[in-house]
Amino acid sequence: QVQLVESGGGLVQPGGSLRLSCAASGRVFRFNTMAWYRQGPGKERELVATITLGRNTNYADSVKGRFTISRDDTKNTVYLQMNGLKPEDTALYYCNTQPVAYHWGQGTQVTVSS
Repeated sequence: QVQLVESGGGLVQPGGSLRLSCAASGRVFRFNTMAWYRQGPGKERELVATITLGRNTNYADSVKGRFTISRDDTKNTVYLQMNGLKPEDTALYYCNTQPVAYHWGQGTQVTVSS
């Protein structure tokens, strides 16, 4: 059974940084574009960033220039470096393939507040 395990969230002040990690089974990484999603309070889940097998990346307009997605296929892990965090980045962050093909993990909570 495929498991997606997110970690690295926390409470951070506006302007701060966090690095999220997501570990998954090998077959998930081997063939798929990976992505980070988030769901803020009272909002729908949204796509934040994607990275292909060839390391091409795309970002939601709201995070461009602040977030960086990367992947290490030797560790079956995808990362999200988040800089310049804003209160509106507060959300539960998840990883999955893009398009979504697996059950969601538990997510990791990011709270940006002073």
